[in-house]
Amino acid sequence: MMASKKFKERKNRAIKIAKVLNRLFIDEQGTSLGYKNNWELLVSVILSAQCTDKRVNMVTKKLFKKYKKLDDYVSAKKTEFEKDIKSTGYYKNKTKNILSAAKMIKIDFSGHIPNNMEDLLKIPGVGRKTANVVLNNVFNVVEGIVVDTHVRRLSIKFDLTDNKNPEKIEKDLMEILPKKYWNDFSFKLVRYGQEICGARKHDCKTHPLTKIYPRANTIWPRAK
Repeated sequence: MMASKKFKERKNRAIKIAKVLNRLFIDEQGTSLGYKNNWELLVSVILSAQCTDKRVNMVTKKLFKKYKKLDDYVSAKKTEFEKDIKSTGYYKNKTKNILSAAKMIKIDFSGHIPNNMEDLLKIPGVGRKTANVVLNNVFNVVEGIVVDTHVRRLSIKFDLTDNKNPEKIEKDLMEILPKKYWNDFSFKLVRYGQEICGARKHDCKTHPLTKIYPRANTIWPRAK
C-alpha cells in the first residue's frame, strides 16, 4: 500500500482521469481487435504483444480464414504458421504459444476458453493482461486492469504508480481506482495514447489529462 498522502493524491487523480476518459470516449467499449469467437480473441491478444492492434487485425483477417476451427490450430504446421504471423513480430514464440494453447484448450478444457483467471493463466502465452482482456470481453468478468504499453506509459506519466512492471502497475491501479472504472479505464486510456498523447516526446500541456496533472508534460517514460 502506498503512503497515505500519496495514495489519496493518486486516488483522486485516477478518478478524475477516469471521468475525463469517459467523456472523451463515450462510445469506446472493449478491445479494438477483430474476432468472431472466444478462441480468435485469445489468438489476437497473444499476437498483439509488442504489436499494434491495426497490424494484428491485418494478419488475422487472413489467418482466421485459413484456420477456421480450434482443430486447425491443433494440427497446424509450425513453420507454416510462423510465416502466417511473421509480421506481428516475435513470431516464433507466438507460434509456440498459440499452437500449444490450442492443444491445451482442446485436451484440458474440452475445447472451451476458461472463464476464470486461475485457469486462463495456465494456458501458454497467457499472462494477466491477456486473461483480463478475455475475461472482460468474453465473459463480462472484471478481475483486474489490462496494462498494455499505453496503459503502462501513461500510468507512469500521470504519476499513478512508482513501478514499471505491468503486474505491479496493475496492482497499484486496482488500489486507487474503484472497481467500477477498471474495465473502461484500460481501453479508453489506450485510445488516449493512440489518438491524443503518443509515445514520442511532444508538447502536451493543452491535452485534457495533462490539465489534471501539469507535470506530465515533462515526463516521458520509455515505451518498454
